[in-house]
Amino acid sequence: MNRKARIILADDHALVRDGLRRAIEGEPDLEVVGEAANVAATIEQVSAARPDILLLDVTMPGGGGIVALREIRKAGLPTRALVLTMHDDPEYLRVALISGASGFILKHAAGREVVTAIRTVLQGRMYVDPTLAGVALKEVLRPPQPSQPRGETTVDRLSPRERRVLRDLTLGFTNKEVAERLAVSIKSIETYRARLSQKLGLSRRSDLVRYAIAHNLMDVDHKAALGA
Repeated sequence: MNRKARIILADDHALVRDGLRRAIEGEPDLEVVGEAANVAATIEQVSAARPDILLLDVTMPGGGGIVALREIRKAGLPTRALVLTMHDDPEYLRVALISGASGFILKHAAGREVVTAIRTVLQGRMYVDPTLAGVALKEVLRPPQPSQPRGETTVDRLSPRERRVLRDLTLGFTNKEVAERLAVSIKSIETYRARLSQKLGLSRRSDLVRYAIAHNLMDVDHKAALGA
């Protein structure tokens, strides 16, 4: 008898984890071997258990699921990550794929679709939620189109706080979440975003994401993501 595929659930909502566990444990070839509710616990459990699949939420305490994913990839762990999120913004898909995710599925998906996604990833193939697989994939692969000549702006002109805001937005945090992390108002974050767009000549959020990746502004560990 072949061994069951081992899965860890990483989501800060117990009800979500319970629903996922019920869907998975009804399958004869799958089993849940651990759960985590924050980034640190996710990294620790994956490092110790080395599961086949990590079902990973984007928004979690401790820096966000993308931070956990990047740390797991840096460590060279063989676990395949299937990002599970409520965010249907194409930029989240872009960041997840670039950060090493093997799949991306929205939380509204039924249990059967989650199981299909898991089996697809186990087979070494990529799985993208059907609602994002068409126009969204074209969007995440689209090269940035600066509205100003390239030589006029540079990453060196960004202040430390502007870099922090750009990094957090790229990692998947919403304006509200970034505001809470920095203890400022949402209006302040909107001002920072407008300033970033002006300095970099990039008006689309997807272009800001690509810019941050190109200039290594996402290369932080999970401890750094906690800081100011």
